[in-house]
Amino acid sequence: MKEYDVFVPLFYNDGKPVEAEKFQELQEVLLERFEGLTFFPQPNKGFWKMAGVTYRDEIVVYRVITSSEGARHFLEEFKEELKSALDQEEILIVERDVDTL
Repeated sequence: MKEYDVFVPLFYNDGKPVEAEKFQELQEVLLERFEGLTFFPQPNKGFWKMAGVTYRDEIVVYRVITSSEGARHFLEEFKEELKSALDQEEILIVERDVDTL
């Protein structure tokens, strides 16, 4: 089994909030593809450095757990769609091996 966390920014790079509809669309796509998901709506803060500059972001997390062989490929393509839709340089998706009881 694989677990995927999709880290989604709450704000565009210009500081404007991402529209609620975008989060609803994201949820619908993941639910349709994986038939289940967990949404962590509490805002989390992320920090990273690039070229000596510290950046920060507020994000929420969507999690899916699946045994689907095509999940990684699907999420790689979906990541590119998210980057475009949210006008982001990068979207973090974390993949882990998990066991369930």
